[in-house]
Order: sequence, then structure tokens, then C-alpha cells
Amino acid sequence: MKTSSPPLTLDPRAALVIVDVQQAFDDAVYWGPRDNPSCEVNIGALLTRWRETGRPIVFVRHDSTAPSSPLHPNNPGNAFKEIIPGAPDLLVSKNVNSSFHGTPDLHAWLQENGIKELVVCGITTNHCCETTARVGGNLGYRVYFPLDATHTFDRTAPDGENVAAAVLSRMTGVNLHEEFATVVSTAGLLEQVQQPATAL
Repeated sequence: MKTSSPPLTLDPRAALVIVDVQQAFDDAVYWGPRDNPSCEVNIGALLTRWRETGRPIVFVRHDSTAPSSPLHPNNPGNAFKEIIPGAPDLLVSKNVNSSFHGTPDLHAWLQENGIKELVVCGITTNHCCETTARVGGNLGYRVYFPLDATHTFDRTAPDGENVAAAVLSRMTGVNLHEEFATVVSTAGLLEQVQQPATAL
């Protein structure tokens, strides 16, 4: 899907919200085929640039309440992937789709720090990433969604037909763009994030 570059008015304190980049999602047997093999590299590039320029970073971790889930805190898959090392400015734990419905309260933290813009990336495109972007947009944030810094998995439709991950990702872009968020590319964001920002 062709995406636009963000405007030059990208806020210097726009927060990078990295959603559920956890080791459990490497289990192809459990989740099935995925799209966008460049996802993790693009997330890593965004994280590096945000750190280099002193911009706010949020990690979101899905802590499933189901003991059998690979995302349950007692299972090794709950851990973050190596592509997102180090400590964020805020770590949110959630057990639902939206990063705004976790602990600590993401909305409250953003408000306390005067942050009005978000860049949402991570896993999976059409579930926790899309939901976070939708809620963020409804709460009044300007949300940027680098579609190529997300990925998802094939899913079975209610009629039993398989829907490819790439199709699901494309539809997330269609659903979000100019409604809940601005769909952009990783390269477009990196072009805009050059100068150091004011630290928290």
C-alpha cells in the first residue's frame, strides 16, 4: 500500500509507542503465516532514531490472563524481542487490545507530559496496533501509523475463508488513514526526525 510522508510539522515530542513486540510472535506454528518481514528492522530503526534525538518512547507489553497463551507472563514468549532493547520512558502492561487500557494509564502519562502526537507501531497490525491508533485518535491525539513497521498473521474469516496477512494489513491502512490516523512509511518518519527534541 502506498503511504504518504508526514508533514514537516511533526511535533518534536511525538511519542513512539511500540506495541507488543514480544518473542511469542515468532512462533509460526502457533500464529500461522505472517506478512512484512521488514517489520522488526523498521521498528528498530524508529527506536534508534527516537533515542538518538531524545524523544519519548513507550513500550507496551501484552500480559495475557490465559495461562496457556504464549503471551502469559509466566511463559518465555512474554519477553520483548531483542530488536527493542533497553528501558522506555514508560512501560505499559495490558491484557486487552488497546494500549490505552493498561497500567500505568497511557493517556494520563501523555497528558502529564504534554504529548499530543503519537507514532504507533508493533504487532499485530489489525489488532492491538489498529485499536491503539483508533483510541488515540478518538482521544484527540494526532496519530501517525507507519504501516511498514507493523505486521500481522493470516486469519480465518467467519465464512471459513483464509484471509492473507497482507490483505488484513492493507485494510488496516484503509480503515485508519485520514480517519483515526495518518498512515505513513518508516522512511518518511525518519526523514522528519533529525534534530534532538526536548527531553522529558
